[in-house]
Amino acid sequence: MFDVGWSELVVIGVVSLVVIGPKELPGVIRNVGRAVAKLRTMAGDFRNQFDDAMREADLADVQKSFTEAKDVATNAYQAATNPVSTIKDELSSSLASINESARSLEADLAAATNVTLPTAADVTPEPLTVVAEAEAAAPVAEEAPKPKRRKKPVEEAPAEPVAAEPATPEPAAEEAPKPKRRKKAASTEGEA
Repeated sequence: MFDVGWSELVVIGVVSLVVIGPKELPGVIRNVGRAVAKLRTMAGDFRNQFDDAMREADLADVQKSFTEAKDVATNAYQAATNPVSTIKDELSSSLASINESARSLEADLAAATNVTLPTAADVTPEPLTVVAEAEAAAPVAEEAPKPKRRKKPVEEAPAEPVAAEPATPEPAAEEAPKPKRRKKAASTEGEA
């Protein structure tokens, strides 16, 4: 687009040196560099946004292809399960025709023997009174009460071991009181 060679750059540099002057030339070059950096940043942002838009368009295409694949799979599933429903319908119609044939055979048999067979609608179930009568007649066995547990009596341990009794009987003397035990806390205080 812009074809700038070394000769054009030298001409631009000489003209800018004469027009701007050697004092302000470094500041102007710095500002031009910043402007070029901003332009490059803006161009990079534009390129990134453009690439994102392209990726979204590609994602939309991928999503569309996934939707198409899903539709194909759904149609294949329906086609695979359709024979099952067809067989189910055929079996239902066959069962209905068998039931019709059975009814007509029953009617023919009844006409030939002059006996009317009870149908399911004619038969009324009797209440289950036999079971209720049997339950009423049976004696109710009462449960025997459970025996109560007795607590074992607590045996008191002897205070002192029993020693063999001396051969000579001694007069009964009052027992001397037992010495009190010292507390451990008191003994540790004395050690410290």
